[in-house]
Amino acid sequence: MRLLAFALACLTALPVLARAETITHATPLRALETGDDTRGWQAVGRLDLGHGSFCTGTLIAPDLVLTAGHCLYDKRSGALIDAREIEFRAGWRNGRAEAYRKVSRAVLHPSYHYGGPVGVKRSEFDLALIKLAQPIRLPQLQPFEVSRSAPYRGEEVGVLSYAQGRSEAPSLQRDCSVLERAGATVVMSCSADFGASGSPVFSFANGRPEIVSVVSAKAQMGARPVSIGALANGVADLRQAIESRDNVATTREIRAGGAKFIKAK
Repeated sequence: MRLLAFALACLTALPVLARAETITHATPLRALETGDDTRGWQAVGRLDLGHGSFCTGTLIAPDLVLTAGHCLYDKRSGALIDAREIEFRAGWRNGRAEAYRKVSRAVLHPSYHYGGPVGVKRSEFDLALIKLAQPIRLPQLQPFEVSRSAPYRGEEVGVLSYAQGRSEAPSLQRDCSVLERAGATVVMSCSADFGASGSPVFSFANGRPEIVSVVSAKAQMGARPVSIGALANGVADLRQAIESRDNVATTREIRAGGAKFIKAK
């Protein structure tokens, strides 16, 4: 049965950012369909969410997967989904994964507001960390680093994603551009479609891929499709929250077995 992707609805316009001179080139998506193609990228995987829905996720530690916060919500009901329904399929390609892992818990960024007004601000802090039930320790699956620096306007970045119509193998867009910075988000020329939510946006400035953003939504800049990403420099706080026994106040957390809301004391 064909999977139905799970992501934010397409935004209809970004009038403030619709300036033709900011649009730069973007290379086409390239499907990574062989073992040689995917070598070095296997830490990116498909995050299956139950009910035929999926997002993209990235291993940033042996037991931690980074994705978009809205991926943890049931699109139909608006409620947090049960962590038992989530499975991370690392390096998923043509019906097989390098590793399969269930989830023990997940934490949303405390400043993220699901269901907010449609627009760029809806994608601010659209981040979540997922703790796997068991760590993945395989030599071919090396977690990616998260950059402490935000990408600058005009920087060339790359995206690796699964999406509607290409859910069985990852696709790499090696060169696309940051068009604008808007609050805690970036607007990019990178391709995005349903299911690409949570995809890592990489900078190669230091000679190796580092995550600088997470794909949150697709949008329009004038007549051209663009993507919106949440800046990844908020991941450090999430990581501290999910690895601590005492959760940070107001952090929203889901565990296997149901949703749990952590309230400030």
